[in-house]
Amino acid sequence: MRNPFGQIGELKKMRDQAMQIQRLLAAEIIDVEKHGVEIKISGDQKIQELKTNDRSDSDIKDAVNEAIKKSQEIAAKKLAGMQGGLSGLLGGS
Repeated sequence: MRNPFGQIGELKKMRDQAMQIQRLLAAEIIDVEKHGVEIKISGDQKIQELKTNDRSDSDIKDAVNEAIKKSQEIAAKKLAGMQGGLSGLLGGS
């Protein structure tokens, strides 16, 4: 018989890991320059700074999308470290 309290401990551990990753992502700053637009975005996808340099809406959208893509890549790398805990909890190997 499985110990239900063991799973609670695992859930707390995973929650703590997720909160730590969230703090790390918030502290991570990504700089993107595209089409003359400069963006600073945090790893948790909050725009910190945006310099449009009188560029077109299309240029601004392209730069924002690139910044978001890069922040998602960083988040995926950090979350990959948590995957082992999730698969064990969900019954994976």
